[in-house]
Amino acid sequence: MGGAVSAGEDNDELIDNLKEAQYIRTELVEQAFRAIDRADYYLEEFKDNAYKDLAWKHGNIHLSAPCIYSEVMEALDLQPGLSFLNLGSGTGYLSSMVGLILGPFGVNHGVELHSDVIEYAKQKLDFFIKTSDSFDKFEFCEPSFVIGNCLEISPDCTQYDRVYCGAGVQKEHEDYMKNLLKVGGILVMPLEEKLTKITRTGPSAWETKKILAVSFAPLIQPNHADSGKSRLVHLPPVAVRSLQDLARIAIRGTIKKIIHQESMSKGGNGLKNPPRFKRRRVRRRRMETIVFLDKEVFASRISNPSDDNNNSEDIEEERQDEEETKPSELKPDPPVNFLREKVLSLPLPDPLKYYLLYYREK
Repeated sequence: MGGAVSAGEDNDELIDNLKEAQYIRTELVEQAFRAIDRADYYLEEFKDNAYKDLAWKHGNIHLSAPCIYSEVMEALDLQPGLSFLNLGSGTGYLSSMVGLILGPFGVNHGVELHSDVIEYAKQKLDFFIKTSDSFDKFEFCEPSFVIGNCLEISPDCTQYDRVYCGAGVQKEHEDYMKNLLKVGGILVMPLEEKLTKITRTGPSAWETKKILAVSFAPLIQPNHADSGKSRLVHLPPVAVRSLQDLARIAIRGTIKKIIHQESMSKGGNGLKNPPRFKRRRVRRRRMETIVFLDKEVFASRISNPSDDNNNSEDIEEERQDEEETKPSELKPDPPVNFLREKVLSLPLPDPLKYYLLYYREK
């Protein structure tokens, strides 16, 4: 069985497909998805499946389908400076995308049950920071991961602006999840076979919206058989940025503004990537039931009857697009990392240059 959207040849094509199917609807979410290559979070031998709209699981490592992550990101209504808690943070893929939107003054915490998965997430995070050119287009809120059962979070923990749970929540734990939210906060979680968005509108007031029919593996219940005692999960403290960090953020921001001004004066587009060549448009129809994989079922939106009426027009448009693109099948050159080039050209000691670039190796 297929996914909600067609498979892509690369990360950008996967995002194009998600946009076309209206799973990605806002620019912030699109930018975050394009900045982090989904294949980087797969084990090498499974990367051929990275751009399919399917969940992936290997041992304790798990990624939900792209259409699920995009619905979650859109529902969270993320903004710079917010605090985010990811329950069942897994590979850190979602947490890293969220961190690109939260910016340097946000809070980004994750709780994961399995120690091997936390180690995997830290490796992937380190790889992204050190090697990805996309990293320089954002001011990043780096996620922090702690090990433990997300049903055993210490009752004295801070509340969050945004919370996501990546496992099925039983009705008996709904109030527990709600109490992790600040007033005005948003919680997204699978609840009673529905991906559900809950907004805390007051101390004891909530608004609930069902997004998609889904079926996630349920949360693992705490096991106190060994000691009979609860192992409380203590989340990281909300730390204040150091003066050194603040200086780096300010300097990078100033350099980006200079690059943007120089580029605009020359008729360029600043730090943005050059537009990709237009690919042949492929018609895709939405389906009602889309994936069943390892106890995880995803449902897409109901198909639009007008799709059938436009069939002949789509075929003709596809044929025309194909003819137009035949003469030029060349891929564009990789985008230039203007921030990196500018920093390396400054009359500064090398250690300071590397610090401004977060010690990136590429």
